[in-house]
Amino acid sequence: MKLICIGRNYTEHIKELENEKPTDPVVFLKPDTAILLKKQPFFIPEFSNDVHHEVEVLVKINRVGKYIDKKFAHKYYKEIGLGIDFTARDLQAQLKAKGLPWEKAKAFDGAAVVGNWLDKSEFENVNNINFSLKKNDELVQQGNTSHMLWKIDEIIEYVSKYFTLKIGDVIFTGTPAGVGKVVANDKLKGYIEDRELFSITVK
Repeated sequence: MKLICIGRNYTEHIKELENEKPTDPVVFLKPDTAILLKKQPFFIPEFSNDVHHEVEVLVKINRVGKYIDKKFAHKYYKEIGLGIDFTARDLQAQLKAKGLPWEKAKAFDGAAVVGNWLDKSEFENVNNINFSLKKNDELVQQGNTSHMLWKIDEIIEYVSKYFTLKIGDVIFTGTPAGVGKVVANDKLKGYIEDRELFSITVK
């Protein structure tokens, strides 16, 4: 099982981090050890003083596929979820400045929150899903999948050129604007429409 993550998929987030708009999806991976265990708090790692929350819509792959055409991509997932891509922003900046990979800043233990799953049939259109993140009951991030530069089926087509998708793989589809630092005792709650899909505490 692997976590396939898409970076820079929302224009406003690209602007807030002063990144260049990509011509192709930015792809990176997290190992399964990055998944935060259910009902466990998120512990800020000792190697970072600037860990950011990035709320993202998730897709769970339900069949094996390679070189999947966009028009068939909808057959490869039945569930939509919500999660957080935790990022050690200070470490990431150091690595980017040296032209080095991001994994230490993105793929550390506990860096991936995977919330509850919803059946895809509950949505009229997966390209029009509202989602949000509250920190200490204050709305800090909100987005809609219609604002993605690359929509879900396009992401599946693209990543399946490089990686065979297997049952249980999870795709993180990118974060909207509003990412920010977490500190001890923060409470993070994620929502798709009005449904809470995860609630975690930061330690």
